[in-house]
Amino acid sequence: MSSGKVEDGSDDELQLSSVALEALNSFLVEKDERHKRFADLKATLEKEYEERQKVITMEDFEEDWQQSQFWYDPTTAEMLAEEILDGATEKTLVGIISAPSVFVKIQELKAAGRIANSIKVRLLEFDKRFDLFAEFTHYDFQYPLRLPSELKGKFDRILIDPPFLSNDCQTKTALTARWLMKPWVAPTVPASTSHDNCGGNTAEQSPTRIMICTGQVMRELVEKLFRHAGVRATTLEIRHSKGLSNEFLCYSSFESKRIRWEQ
Repeated sequence: MSSGKVEDGSDDELQLSSVALEALNSFLVEKDERHKRFADLKATLEKEYEERQKVITMEDFEEDWQQSQFWYDPTTAEMLAEEILDGATEKTLVGIISAPSVFVKIQELKAAGRIANSIKVRLLEFDKRFDLFAEFTHYDFQYPLRLPSELKGKFDRILIDPPFLSNDCQTKTALTARWLMKPWVAPTVPASTSHDNCGGNTAEQSPTRIMICTGQVMRELVEKLFRHAGVRATTLEIRHSKGLSNEFLCYSSFESKRIRWEQ
């Protein structure tokens, strides 16, 4: 009977040629490689996402008292961050000078979604440990104008904590602030505006915003150096994480619900 030949012929028809088999194997290998590349990419992206979610805090930076480093406590750092950024937009450039605890708090607030990432904030700081932030610029008050030329006259707001309670340090940091900022304009408060309700209007009327946190002993000099910007001592309480024997004041060019000039 011829049935055997027919069956043999069917088997031959089902067999793949060596060329087709090689092509199939190549396709399967490429498919496996694509799946592996995708799995690796996904794992990398997930790791990067996890890394981005990690928030650096001031607990990661030990204070160096020889550099006159005294970090604000978290409540004070957050309060100062909120005040210097209140009303800021993506067009506002903010400078934090020698106050890394405020800058780091701002990064925490951004990570938590409480401050828009589009707000531009630069840290000018002597301690190079903070260069892990892309916004870091090395700053030494002994050379007040040794800074990138593109920063001159670009800042709308400045918060400063001069590292030393000396006339030299205070004067040089004030020179830095003047060089960095847009023209200083003192806030104007309408005569009919009472002290009780002036808090939200003053900041809007002033195109610049300046805050200085330093010792009470420097009050006369600070108010003299920043007189044209309308800076005055305030009643805002400044606290440090490990305490500080020197009486500290916050000097400001504006008032708000929390910031009031001393009378």
